[in-house]
Formats: sequence, structure tokens, C-alpha cells
Amino acid sequence: MGISKKKELEYARILYVSERLTYKEVSERVGVTEKTISKWANLPEENWDKRRKSLLTTRQSQLVHWYNQLEAINEEIANRPPLIVKGKELANPLKNNIPTNSEADTMSKITSNIQKLEVEISLGEYVQVTKKILEFIQKVDLDAAKLLTRYADEFINSKLKNG
Repeated sequence: MGISKKKELEYARILYVSERLTYKEVSERVGVTEKTISKWANLPEENWDKRRKSLLTTRQSQLVHWYNQLEAINEEIANRPPLIVKGKELANPLKNNIPTNSEADTMSKITSNIQKLEVEISLGEYVQVTKKILEFIQKVDLDAAKLLTRYADEFINSKLKNG
């Protein structure tokens, strides 16, 4: 079974954005035409040039973002004024510090995002680590680096096929 177009597009995007390869270089490594790469790069939802300028958001910065969101929700819940019923404060002040259904749902989604980011290894991470290894090897043995680049591409393509 071949690689799905979606996975090819994802790999091509990573090569273009994070490795800063040309359309031609990306097309050779992904195994599609340069015209296809150009088409993908210019899709309104893709906009690779804009992504390239801002680079990929690192997993660490995403984690910080999600933890900050979770903390903001928890602080908002903790700082709510006590519930007043018929002019009297409720006997249990913690009663108002329970998240609403909407807050609990949002917290659950944020927690899920955090867990995925902390556990899963994304295709982008494979590419980033491979790139760093190849940069190191290039300094020591350029021919070996060229050979390993082919193997690295095969490895990443296997990850695309097998998920």
C-alpha cells in the first residue's frame, strides 16, 4: 500500500518549512512532481511560505501554551466570588470552585492535547532529529552523510506508510 497523499503532503511541508529545501529538492525526496509540491505549498490552508517564515512551533512552546491555558481556567475557577443564595453565602465555599460543564470539557481537551504532545513522536520530530544527525555527519564524512540521507528518507517514508 502506498503513502496517502495527506501523508506525502505533510512530509513535503516539513521538508520545505523546517529543512528549507526547494520545491525541486522536496519533490525528489517525497517522490512527487515539482508541480504538485508547488500546488500544495500554495493551497490557502497550507501557505508554506508563511509557515517557513514563522517556522514550526516547537512542541515545548505548544506545551507551555496549553499549560498556561489550563492554569488560566483553574485560576478563574479558584477566584470566583462565593455563591450568594437568598442573601446568604453558601455554607460550602468550595461549591463555587467546581468547573462548569463547559470548563470541564475545555480542561479535558487541553489535558488530552498535553498528553499527546508529551508522549507522541511526530513526523516533524523525526525529521528534526534526522536533520541534526545528518548535519553532524556532514562535518565528519560528506559521502556518508549523502548515503545516510537516502536511508533517512526511506525511514521517514516507512513512518508515513506505517503511521
